[in-house]
Amino acid sequence: MKTRVYVTLKGGVLDPQGKAIQNALGGLGFSGVNDVRAGKLIELEHDDDVTDAAIEDMCKKLLANTVIENFRIERSA
Repeated sequence: MKTRVYVTLKGGVLDPQGKAIQNALGGLGFSGVNDVRAGKLIELEHDDDVTDAAIEDMCKKLLANTVIENFRIERSA
């Protein structure tokens, strides 16, 4: 089974990587981009018996810094 974990910064947290991307896009001639927020995608391949609760626990303990980041779990077959 495969699970994707999307990790993004919480609103109000400064995103220097996003700002750097936004500035680079402007420098390359792309206009109209008003804001960029960068995040992480983590793909887990695991046994079918790994529970949703276990994956959420993984996120809270290691995959996301829950003080400044949100996470979203998306499971697929």
